[in-house]
Amino acid sequence: MAVHNATGVAMHSLVSELFPICRSITGNGVRQSLKILQGHLPLDIVEVPSGTQAFDWVVPREWNIRDAYVKDSRGDRVVDFHASNLHVLNYSTPVDRRVALAELREHLFSDPAHPDWIPYRTSYYKDNWGFCVTQKQLESLNDTDYEVLIDSSLGDGSLTYGECLLPGEVEDEVLVSCHVCHPSLANDNLSGISVAAHLAKRLLESPRRYSYRFLFIPGTIGAITWLARNRDCVARIRHGLVLTCVGDPGNFHYKRSRRGNAEIDRAVAHVLGIRDAPHEVREFLPYGYDERQFCSPGFNLAVGCLMRSVWGEFPEYHSSADNLNFVTPAALEESLEVCSAVVDVLERNRTYLTTNPYCEPALGRRGLYRTTGGGGIGQENLARLWILNLADGAHSLLDVAERSGLPFALIADNARELADHGLLIEQPCSTSGES
Repeated sequence: MAVHNATGVAMHSLVSELFPICRSITGNGVRQSLKILQGHLPLDIVEVPSGTQAFDWVVPREWNIRDAYVKDSRGDRVVDFHASNLHVLNYSTPVDRRVALAELREHLFSDPAHPDWIPYRTSYYKDNWGFCVTQKQLESLNDTDYEVLIDSSLGDGSLTYGECLLPGEVEDEVLVSCHVCHPSLANDNLSGISVAAHLAKRLLESPRRYSYRFLFIPGTIGAITWLARNRDCVARIRHGLVLTCVGDPGNFHYKRSRRGNAEIDRAVAHVLGIRDAPHEVREFLPYGYDERQFCSPGFNLAVGCLMRSVWGEFPEYHSSADNLNFVTPAALEESLEVCSAVVDVLERNRTYLTTNPYCEPALGRRGLYRTTGGGGIGQENLARLWILNLADGAHSLLDVAERSGLPFALIADNARELADHGLLIEQPCSTSGES
């Protein structure tokens, strides 16, 4: 698939702009990030007050941070939040005191397997404070007292998320969701945001059969809160994708929805399959990203998760090594092209009925078949024959593409031509998706 550098560079530029911001599941970092996204697409920013009930959960207190450090006896910052916002245990409570090394160690997190990397750690739902450091930093600390400051606040406020609805010809929706709660992690967080934003920009410029709803939400609690507040919208969601870890050069991976064989599952599998590149389609697992909320049994939405490298399975995951060098313009754009191809399948999938059910129609006199026999049939002619053979009102174009092994775009283009010649009648179909 061709990669157009300008688009990839623009996508990487958005990742770079968002990268320095310290985000969490609540707070000003999320607001700042969403305001940047408003410069790219018509995004509504929603505030949900702390303490709001969301099914079995409660919207937490809002967390913000201004500064944090560990100073040695000479007053030097041996750990500095301004050097990397990963240095602070995300959601740390405020602290301002002197501590001995032994006590400080109880609040330090490192990754001995990667001594130069800062790990990313959180404590959202249990009050705690701490610092994340490289293993080398940890080993360099002398046995003395240290000045510890975390200038943070944790109190009543709100949870913030962004939502963009692009109306189509029908109210039935395709949901695209990504999480906005991680700080400076380029692949796990920002790549999904950039791909989603650029996909929305493309759809803004195109006619749409479906309506498209883009969510930029804090992980877990954001999806739960949105679902609790929008139960009336849920019935309109027919297909959905959660985007994460789509900016590194790894092979594509797709996790199916809980339904296992929903149209979105088949569409993604088909698009990845015709790319002639290594990829893996995995079964649903009730762990991972927000697909597990959308696929909870009360909703059971047809929402899968598209990734390149899989969360937790690449060394850079949740560490300072997940940086701007780890994601590439080419990988970001390739992920956008895959998403666009999936959208094309959803948009153009139709069911037809042949007007000539008894034997093949005479395609040659309509200019739809080769006029010289004896050679190879060619993909275009083969596509037309497959379409006509399966045009019984029970098989969709995606069914035809899957059974024939031909690209969906080729099937859809030729079906349109056959219909224009009066050989196919499009069947009225519900976009209700699978039950």
